[in-house]
Amino acid sequence: MNRRELLRSSGIVLGGFGLVPAIARAALSSPASSRRKTLVIVFQRGAADPLSILPPHGEPLYYSSRPAIAIPAPGKGDGAALSLDSTFGLHPALSALKPLWDRKALGAVISTGSADPTRSHFDAQDYMETGTPGRKSTEDGWLNRTLRALPREGRSPWRAVSLSDSTPRSLTGREPSVSLPRISTFRLSGAQGTDGTFESMYLSAAGTALGPAASETVDALALLRKENVLAIGPENGAAYPSSELGQRMRQIAQLVKSGIGVTVAATDCGGWDTHLGQGSSRGQLANRLEDLGNSLAAFATDLGERLADVATVVMTEFGRTVRENGTRGTDHGHGSVMLVLGGPVKGREVRGTFRGLHPANLYEGRDLPVTTDFRQVLSEILEAHLGIRDTTEIFPGYIRSGTSRTGIV
Repeated sequence: MNRRELLRSSGIVLGGFGLVPAIARAALSSPASSRRKTLVIVFQRGAADPLSILPPHGEPLYYSSRPAIAIPAPGKGDGAALSLDSTFGLHPALSALKPLWDRKALGAVISTGSADPTRSHFDAQDYMETGTPGRKSTEDGWLNRTLRALPREGRSPWRAVSLSDSTPRSLTGREPSVSLPRISTFRLSGAQGTDGTFESMYLSAAGTALGPAASETVDALALLRKENVLAIGPENGAAYPSSELGQRMRQIAQLVKSGIGVTVAATDCGGWDTHLGQGSSRGQLANRLEDLGNSLAAFATDLGERLADVATVVMTEFGRTVRENGTRGTDHGHGSVMLVLGGPVKGREVRGTFRGLHPANLYEGRDLPVTTDFRQVLSEILEAHLGIRDTTEIFPGYIRSGTSRTGIV
């Protein structure tokens, strides 16, 4: 077995070029503070529709552009949008998030996205996760570069984690990260590392070329067990959906509450490419939004007061067309919306520049334009939440102007 096969056999992927075992062992003897700041990224893969997430009920052209799939204006009967302000509402399937909005723990930035005009899912996701739109040669991801910009003292083997089937592009690079589909994968079968446990398998590799990888993995597993992460249950009456996203958010909360040392966490959810049969207040898209809203609301409830230390960003690769298509769906667009929950967010406000839906104000006459670069939103959060003063190395080539600030944090 080579190193990658050894790691894969346990279900764990340690990204980057590996942890220094001494650092990992130091983390075992000095548990990380449970009050550290954590950044969570939830990526909606497939291009989510911003005009359904935040239906612009104050814009008459919204209803003429979408005769079959528009969300009814607030107060217009069953399935109506939840009023946020005179222009925007919230999709009724996201009703679980409305209390968070009302208490200013949730905010939004409309017409966000990438400067690159591609309508390719693969390219757009790659550009957004590397933080370098239009550049395919970037080797590492923006979250990995974020880790390099943070202090290295007392770092944990679980400093960066993704709850996903593989390491996301945003976390690839020199800094190590742990990627796993579920933390229960690492429930060790024996308390003392007897034959048949992960420890014995990995420790048997000591003294071979696989020794460093074995030591790194055992350290990460040992810390997971030492903090008894799997025994930490939801708090404050939080009820997570049984969906993949719901359970991933539950596990991120377990890691955060354990004090295991998570600084950045990433996960994703699919099903947003609604070319046909998108639905309105109910239907395909509404089902995805309900899962997203209930998962985020349970996460916030579970964290309780810790929500102030955990900023969660929901983002997608691009938006969808303003007009519905002939199959009552929407096609690949341009500008979308980013949601920010918890941390230092200045919520209860839709920020960014919305130019209305007249064709003259749309990108190529069909899409929301990108009036706020996604890197602007992320830069503000990195500065306010993680204390990174200069994000130029995290987002190389991005030039911020004095008027670009959104004020989301």
